[in-house]
Amino acid sequence: MNVANFIDHTLLRPDCTARDLELLCQEAIEHGFHAVCIPPFFVGQASRILERHPTRIATVIGFPLGYSAVAAKIEEIKRAINEGADEVDAVINICAAKSAQWSYLRNEIDGMTTAAHMKGKSIKLILETGLLTKTEIKRLCDICNDTGVDYVKNATGFNAEGATTEIVESLRKLLSPEIKIKAAGGVRTAEFARELIKAGADRLGSSTSVLLL
Repeated sequence: MNVANFIDHTLLRPDCTARDLELLCQEAIEHGFHAVCIPPFFVGQASRILERHPTRIATVIGFPLGYSAVAAKIEEIKRAINEGADEVDAVINICAAKSAQWSYLRNEIDGMTTAAHMKGKSIKLILETGLLTKTEIKRLCDICNDTGVDYVKNATGFNAEGATTEIVESLRKLLSPEIKIKAAGGVRTAEFARELIKAGADRLGSSTSVLLL
């Protein structure tokens, strides 16, 4: 199993610098990570660094709390893709989920997915499962199945519980087979990474990817 090819090499600290971004991209090239996951501010720079390399560029939308307006998230997606992003990791409105505003969430998820797909790019929808009940997770997965998101991601890694084999297995049962799963939050060892992949994860988010390998 080539664990490196599953990894989104992640740098989302609020105080990260352009030099940190350069190092992240060089590590991704050297180790063969699937993608870098970076702040929107650095997408253009990463696009120039990785122009001749297969490493994909992922960035975050509505991150990390998710309560930006739908229109703002959609504009974030459009801008990120125009600047060179291949994938967007977008946080749902968690407040809406806790308030059972399912129509709002269906509109939000559909709008963000459409914005990414119209540009030919992928969207990973972040649920923040550690803050949700089983019923809320199921309702959100039902919406994801209907709207055709590319990936469902369990967490931002900034709030509540991170990745577990149990949540990956649960998401795999709830989601359509064509929707992939990204596990994030606390993925720090190769052993745990392999466990998550065996549980059903297609991608892994890690900010300690080099040490993990």
